[in-house]
Amino acid sequence: MREGSLDAPMRHPLAWNDPDFYDEAKLDAELRRVFDICHGCRRCFNLCDSFPRLFDLVDASPTEELDGVKSEDFKQVVDACTLCDMCFLTKCPYVPPHEFNLDFPHLMLRYRAVEMKKGKVSWTERELSKTDRNGRLAGAVAPLANWASDEKNRLTRPILEKTVGIDARAHLPKFHGRTFVARAKDAGGPAADGPAKGAKAVLYATCFVNYNSPGIGEAALKVLHKQGVETKVVHPTCCGMPKLEHGDIADVAARAKKVAAELLPLVDQGYDVVALVPSCALMLKFEWPLILPGDPDIKRLAQATQDLSEYVVGLGKRYGLAPGMQPLEGGVSLHLACHARAQNMGAKGAEMLRLVPSPDIAVIERCSGHGGSWGVMKENFQTAIKVGKPVARQAAKGKAHLASECPLAADHIVQGIGMLGDGGAPQRSWHPIELMAKAYGLLP
Repeated sequence: MREGSLDAPMRHPLAWNDPDFYDEAKLDAELRRVFDICHGCRRCFNLCDSFPRLFDLVDASPTEELDGVKSEDFKQVVDACTLCDMCFLTKCPYVPPHEFNLDFPHLMLRYRAVEMKKGKVSWTERELSKTDRNGRLAGAVAPLANWASDEKNRLTRPILEKTVGIDARAHLPKFHGRTFVARAKDAGGPAADGPAKGAKAVLYATCFVNYNSPGIGEAALKVLHKQGVETKVVHPTCCGMPKLEHGDIADVAARAKKVAAELLPLVDQGYDVVALVPSCALMLKFEWPLILPGDPDIKRLAQATQDLSEYVVGLGKRYGLAPGMQPLEGGVSLHLACHARAQNMGAKGAEMLRLVPSPDIAVIERCSGHGGSWGVMKENFQTAIKVGKPVARQAAKGKAHLASECPLAADHIVQGIGMLGDGGAPQRSWHPIELMAKAYGLLP
């Protein structure tokens, strides 16, 4: 047997159609096998709260070994996992092809799939994961929805905490009455003299950009049109990441097939697929092929998909970028989102911003602690702030702009800076593509 980390990590398909996947005795045996290896290694102690919880359980047990921990206590370890994938990608020396065959995040997913099958996922979690429905409903009454969800609203937020379980202090994303898909119809076309004239990209809007942050999509269109890229914008449905977080793998599979059916005809017409949010890019490129490994359409879509930052960097390498960018005064603190790092494509957000003249970039490579809808819940919010505190401290060191490829992470970091208690929290956060658009003079 060789020591770990000597080969490139690989992942096995999820056997979610196998009855053994949901066998609780076999699941418990696998949890004990993996947790015992983790206990003996402890390399991941500072990544998230799952591992400290596990190690504390072991250390407090009568035997001070895993055999002294009750199986029902494993749930608190699972509940702290945000499926960020950083343990698998950056820390664990025992991932496949190592014979120990550890995939901690997908084991946590399996536990949640069993809970989903048993009906143990709460009503709140199920309803929050219906992002397209929520976006349409809240967008129709956006001013009212945003007023009610504002963390400064001392009337509605305590009620929301008591009834739904969303922490009254947690920042929630805003909604917009006009979606990105609708706005894209008025975005004009590519520059006739752009260096990438002839390139074509279909932007998978993602539910978050479509309903909550259309400015990211608009900035992406402005930058791509400046390069001469012909664009289309589509949003067949959510990628299913919120559903995956709760173990609803069948729902994710259905969404994958629906999105593939709409995007592949455009791929056949020569369009590159560009996902605007890292979590969604990760789903299309990596998670969907592991959920539907025998589906050639899913494999073909994965091969045609790029993350937004990855795509812009590729344009620069193939064609060069359009001239006209100016330095970003005051520099940038750039958080590399976990789901961007999990795509194993390199630090493309930083690479993209280094294309701006005279870049002054401080890169932060650590989890923000947010974890999607996980971080806003009452039982998780304080942990999310604790996990993200090192990021907040780094981000508070004086750069004029704070950016992250994950808009939820960016807003969480802003809130974390404010909770450090020493003032100086930025007024807003940015996506790297917005900063590139700003450098071009396309945004104020």
